[in-house]
Amino acid sequence: MERPNEKLVDTILTDAQSGPYIKGIGFQWAGKEAIAGLHRRYPALRYYQSEQECGNGKNDWKYCLYTWGLMKHYISNGANAYMYWNASLKQGGISTWGWKQNSLISVDTVHKTYSYNYEYYLMKHLSHYVKPGAKYLTTAGSFNNILAFVNPDKSIAIVLYNDAAEDKTVHIKVGNKMISPLLKADSFNTILVSR
Repeated sequence: MERPNEKLVDTILTDAQSGPYIKGIGFQWAGKEAIAGLHRRYPALRYYQSEQECGNGKNDWKYCLYTWGLMKHYISNGANAYMYWNASLKQGGISTWGWKQNSLISVDTVHKTYSYNYEYYLMKHLSHYVKPGAKYLTTAGSFNNILAFVNPDKSIAIVLYNDAAEDKTVHIKVGNKMISPLLKADSFNTILVSR
């Protein structure tokens, strides 16, 4: 689904011949505008963000923050998986299609070295602590730069972004536990709460 028009999917899902065979929907680019409504109407389907918006090849912090916004949007609107587009590209980010794109890893083919980009570490905040089979948890409160999941082992993985220019203490209640981590300015943080 690459368009914001939910009716493109509705026509297939409500069709007596095709509807019973559809088990999930992949979304990318402008399709992000359709996921919330479709998830509300068809909660039993699987939803996938199938292609990270590929960026501009700068691999900068600004685009990492944009990616965080995309991740929060997709996951909080029912996405079961979030897929990154380029695992690695040569330095400069020139894709095989010939235009600049972001990647998790940049490879210097001259010096035979590589470097991890900001989005690599953002993806690691989730992929390292959010285990296969984890369930998204809805959060409440004034701090909304957060994603939380309950893992199959019942641990809670919480990823937070402090968008302030100064350090900030946040208060998080998980069950009967209250935790109050100090988040460094302009930083991502992952907390794993055992239960």
